[in-house]
Amino acid sequence: MRKFLLQVDPFSEKPNSNWFRTITLCVSLCLTGCAMGPDYLRPQIDTAERFRISPAEGQSIANLSWWELLRDEELQRLINRALHDNKDLQRAMASVEEFQARSRIAFMDFVPNMDIDANAPVFGKLSGFGIPGFPTPFSYFGRTTLNWEIDIWGRIRRSNQAARADLMAREENRRAIILALISAVAQSYFDLLQFDVQRDIAYRALASWEESVAISRAQLQGGVISRLDLDQFESERANAAARVAELERQVVQKENELSILLGSNPVSIARGRSLTEQVVPPEVPAGLPSELLQRRPDILQAEQNLAAATARIGVAKAARFPKFSITGILGVASPALSNLLLSGSEFGVGGLGLAGPLLNAQSLGFEQRAAEAQARQALAQYEQTILVAFKEVEDALVAIRTVDDQLQAQRQQVEALHSALRVADLRYQGGITSYVDVLLAKRNLFDAEFALSATQRFRLVSVVQLYKALGGGWIP
Repeated sequence: MRKFLLQVDPFSEKPNSNWFRTITLCVSLCLTGCAMGPDYLRPQIDTAERFRISPAEGQSIANLSWWELLRDEELQRLINRALHDNKDLQRAMASVEEFQARSRIAFMDFVPNMDIDANAPVFGKLSGFGIPGFPTPFSYFGRTTLNWEIDIWGRIRRSNQAARADLMAREENRRAIILALISAVAQSYFDLLQFDVQRDIAYRALASWEESVAISRAQLQGGVISRLDLDQFESERANAAARVAELERQVVQKENELSILLGSNPVSIARGRSLTEQVVPPEVPAGLPSELLQRRPDILQAEQNLAAATARIGVAKAARFPKFSITGILGVASPALSNLLLSGSEFGVGGLGLAGPLLNAQSLGFEQRAAEAQARQALAQYEQTILVAFKEVEDALVAIRTVDDQLQAQRQQVEALHSALRVADLRYQGGITSYVDVLLAKRNLFDAEFALSATQRFRLVSVVQLYKALGGGWIP
């Protein structure tokens, strides 16, 4: 191809030295010219030396693989299935493939564009005058045309920078979806385990209240209690039955939600370890705040979007200047097919092309201003993403820091209420007090057990949320 460029005159016996010098100069300008527009530099972001609330020092738990953090074998199986079949992740992977192709398309602008065409007036000629050695609609010809833009102003280079940044942004988006998917599956699984525990509590409460109603009816017939007492016990039994129905509905709906994450139609979800048997790290160090900027995928995605927007400023600015290109045509043409390949039927021409804006120059200026505004938007989005990231980390850290104290207090409350129920039952059997004390003790115990199971689930979810907030799965 380059040999053709040096022999643009097919009738000469040696390359034209003027053409050689011109092409060499153009290529040198293309390779050494400065690209227009600003070069991307990562914005300076001030970060604290440590997080505001950090329960432990050491390497961040985000350095762990997700299967090292989540030890439940059934949960691991569900996550693996989601990573294989989830539709959102498949769409993100296809998006990465799309922008890989777009990046290669942008790179091909560096390569000369060559087309080939031919003409054969096989259906006859009504009129026309054909010049030997020059293609017309009335002659047979085959020709190759070449156009190679010389990237003096860096338009193609900036375009390639933008395409690569777009590709990297889609790759980070894929990582963000993977992390969000792992987090969503784990949280939905822990929700199911919580509903299982609460459903068992509700069934026990229902059985207990049914027993109390039966006792109260016998006491009412014996004149020991009033109708008001029986109505209270029946009210508690109905409340427990309503809770059972509500939890049955929540279990099925959560299984349906988890099935969608797994990329399947709604199915029953198998369980592994119970809620209280789940293993989490005893300490959850968060690492350094500066690591967050290099680890978290949504921050990296926002940064790549900023880099792409910065490069497009150069594209818009270079579009306001003339485009230089090397053009050429080489082929054969003849009014008669029999003479197409004979000497004298060949033709060729080569030259430098120049194209520049004229009446649309002002419009291109506005295009540059629009590109600069888009870069400022991307910068604001990048900075906002960082602020949200630090907020999510701090929220997860304070949740983990306080939830252990909350769990300890609620366990003590449940133990005290168990003891209170036993004492109330003994006092009732001894005739010291009425059954109302037993009713209150039961109600308080069941409510406390419900709250304890919710806090146990919250402890597990807080660790998962911290892992997600730190950009978990990142390997140094």
